[in-house]
Amino acid sequence: MDWRKRTADETYSDEEIGARLKEELPFWYLEEGWLRRKYKTGGWKATLMVVNTVGHLAEAAFHHPDLTVSYAFVIVKLQNHAAKGITDKDFALATKIEEVIQWQPGSEGGPLEGTPDDARFKYIKYDSHD
Repeated sequence: MDWRKRTADETYSDEEIGARLKEELPFWYLEEGWLRRKYKTGGWKATLMVVNTVGHLAEAAFHHPDLTVSYAFVIVKLQNHAAKGITDKDFALATKIEEVIQWQPGSEGGPLEGTPDDARFKYIKYDSHD
């Protein structure tokens, strides 16, 4: 089934999830029935910033992930508990989280410079999309 033609609470098969992740969210993966993503940070303060960002987005969406939080990383796990699987809600929230956490203003050419490439100011370890 084409995922663009499904209802919001219709679950995906593992094969459909794999195809959609490859196309839309290459740094996310399926493990034990959850969409997962590990964000590496520059330390505790940056980890808390990631957690707060994910928390804000989840509450705004009213779709809440499970989080694993450590000193220099955050693991985000998404699953639609009511549907007992992965649905469009999970993909939509994963996409929004990815957009916000991986945002690099300095690469856009606008007035915002972004975090300096200096160890003193490291925030998140950005993934290369090459």
